[in-house]
Amino acid sequence: MAGTDVLVVTVESTTGWRSSSSGLTAAIGRAGASAELVRTGPAREVRTFMLTDLVQARAARSAAARAIARHQPRAIVYCSITAALLWPRSGAIWVDSLAAENRPGRHGLWQRPLERRRLRDATCVLVMSERSLDPLGAAASSLDPLLVRSPVDPSGPLVAPADRDITAIAYAADPEKRRLDFLLDAWRRARRDGEELIVTGITRPDRIEGVRWAGTLDAAEYRALLRRAKLFVTAARHEDYGIGALEALADGCQLVTTTATGPYPALGLARELDPRLVTDDLARAIRVGLDAPLPDYPARARQLVAPFGTAALDKVVADALVPRLLVA
Repeated sequence: MAGTDVLVVTVESTTGWRSSSSGLTAAIGRAGASAELVRTGPAREVRTFMLTDLVQARAARSAAARAIARHQPRAIVYCSITAALLWPRSGAIWVDSLAAENRPGRHGLWQRPLERRRLRDATCVLVMSERSLDPLGAAASSLDPLLVRSPVDPSGPLVAPADRDITAIAYAADPEKRRLDFLLDAWRRARRDGEELIVTGITRPDRIEGVRWAGTLDAAEYRALLRRAKLFVTAARHEDYGIGALEALADGCQLVTTTATGPYPALGLARELDPRLVTDDLARAIRVGLDAPLPDYPARARQLVAPFGTAALDKVVADALVPRLLVA
């Protein structure tokens, strides 16, 4: 019995990876190859980055081993370097960011040396951003990486700035990574009477003037809010891929962001669209975005995000990725 062409293995650690792995699997299918997606399911929460990565890597190994036995795939794509760290069989690795960058010091003692070996042994290295492998320096070029962006498309018609009735929106499912307290302090200093910040991905019992906790939303509800929002505000110190920021731009929402480290492709787009909104002085940028917005920002933002859409993904998957994965 013939096996599956491509097995896609993902750690369900973030909404971004769940979305990305689903989008890649669908694109492989549209390219004419059979594909199966296997997810680890939610991993238990532990206290340190080292243990978090170990728990997730072990879950990926178990899920992959079961799926390999069942589907007998010709090729495997591991979605994230973490999913590949303890792989039961070599395959392609889709990288958003490396432990060499986002696991400094003791946080990445075992991950950093192992990820270099996995990248050398990978059948193919896929990167979400041109900067994903920057921590490797000159060694990155020898890996011959293929740029495969996670798909981000507009969620509906473009709404004119004058018709947007939500002042600002933020995503804070991981409040420490998103520096929620820093963001809320900036909002407190910037807001005026009647202005409201909607914080999604988290619910808190405390009441803060001008802040509404929206909790966890499904994708359609969340994107509907983006289409109505004037600003998307993020205070991350480090950003891997940053799907949330790209989604905001795709829906014409002004991106107010700190100068985060990491691959973070939306950062360059934000600077091109309006450099006044890219600064660690979030309070000032919030007021600029609300008081002096560039009128053509929504249309230009949607245009700049077009290369990140499903059509672009389908082309690179059909023309380059599937041939690499299934080479005889």
